[in-house]
Amino acid sequence: MKLKSTLPLVAVLALAPGLGMAQEAAEAAEATTDLAAASTDSVFIFNSLLFLIGGFLVFWMAAGFCMLEAGLVRSKNVTMQLTKNVALFSLAAIFYYLIGYNIMYPLGNWTIGTDETGGYLGAFGVAVLEAVGVGRDAADDYGYASTGSDFFFQLMFCATTASIVSGTLAERIKLWPFLVFTIILTALIYPIQASWKWGGGFLDSQFGFLDFAGSTVVHSVGGWAALAGAIVLGPRIGKYVDSRTVPMPGSNLALATLGTFILWLGWFGFNGGSQLAMGTVGDVADVSRIFANTNTAAAGGAIAALILTQMLYGKIDLTMVLNGALAGLVSITAEPLTPTLGAATLIGAVGGVIVVFAIPFLDKLKIDDVVGAIPVHLFAGIWGTLAVVLTNPDATLMGQLISIVIVGVFVFVVSLVVWFILKAVMGLRVSEEAEIAGLDTAELGMEAYPEFHRG
Repeated sequence: MKLKSTLPLVAVLALAPGLGMAQEAAEAAEATTDLAAASTDSVFIFNSLLFLIGGFLVFWMAAGFCMLEAGLVRSKNVTMQLTKNVALFSLAAIFYYLIGYNIMYPLGNWTIGTDETGGYLGAFGVAVLEAVGVGRDAADDYGYASTGSDFFFQLMFCATTASIVSGTLAERIKLWPFLVFTIILTALIYPIQASWKWGGGFLDSQFGFLDFAGSTVVHSVGGWAALAGAIVLGPRIGKYVDSRTVPMPGSNLALATLGTFILWLGWFGFNGGSQLAMGTVGDVADVSRIFANTNTAAAGGAIAALILTQMLYGKIDLTMVLNGALAGLVSITAEPLTPTLGAATLIGAVGGVIVVFAIPFLDKLKIDDVVGAIPVHLFAGIWGTLAVVLTNPDATLMGQLISIVIVGVFVFVVSLVVWFILKAVMGLRVSEEAEIAGLDTAELGMEAYPEFHRG
């Protein structure tokens, strides 16, 4: 009995080295699993952080548009521009949540089309965030980023599109028709065309369209919508007399300059966040490269406009320089990663040149763009989208050109129809008396500068 009872103990002692090695192997495997999970955690955390930081930088662009417009309109219309910018951002936030986000990112649930054949119309439904305190096992996209950070970041792009329209139509449009258009733009027009590229739709799958951060998807879309509105609305009273263009200087160039610098700052989030990843050394290096290229493109646009206005007019035009910087930013937005610093500077400089010639060109056509948003966002946006082929070998000229045309026709035609319907149903334009008196007092009963009285 004693011998029999000791046999298992002897066997265990004999197998002890093997058991120890097996235990070490199991512990090593567990450690490897934990390390992999921790690594994926880091990717999830850093990607989400990039979206959140990029998102609040792009949110700051709303303040930039607001200050730019407040500075470039006449003092009697400043309060209206401030009101429009607060209202349009708030409406964009609500309607992108209710409708736009799922249309833009259907995640394979296309109403018309599929991921394989190319989607045309996304899904309908409200945006839904992850649960409170979600763990890695329940995160919607654990290998990517949190849904909340993605929604927040993408919302800012949607709101930017509406901000572009606001400045063009300033000083003569009624508030409520503009806000109704904003709802349609942010809930439907912008998300539908954005889904064609960023949601995996047909422009992405069939044409290989490349638009890194939205020279076309965001900026040209705002420009097309603004152009349609300007045509339907008509120019301000007294802007064009016979064959002359009458200057209507803005109220505060200091505010306009501040707005430009705020937009310049926000653009680092706009382009840098569009890397959509910050979990590896390569991703962080790329984000830093995007920042540098974005900055130098803005500088190139500003300097090009500065030199060109000196040459053409004998004096530097500050408003052209400000818009030149913005045009440089729009121009590099379609591809801020692949250019060298020199190429990025030249791409931005071409945007600055475009603005200097495009603003008087629109005046010749009697298309009244109060802040110069159409040259900056539409014309420079088209240029920037085409310029992708200069530095990114994956881009094709026909793919870029066809996509520009498809997006342009869709947005312009739909916007034109919406503007005409609003004109018929609500009326777009304030009365002649209200326009002369100023929209601040006529529409809002509140002046931005009440201590200054006009004679």
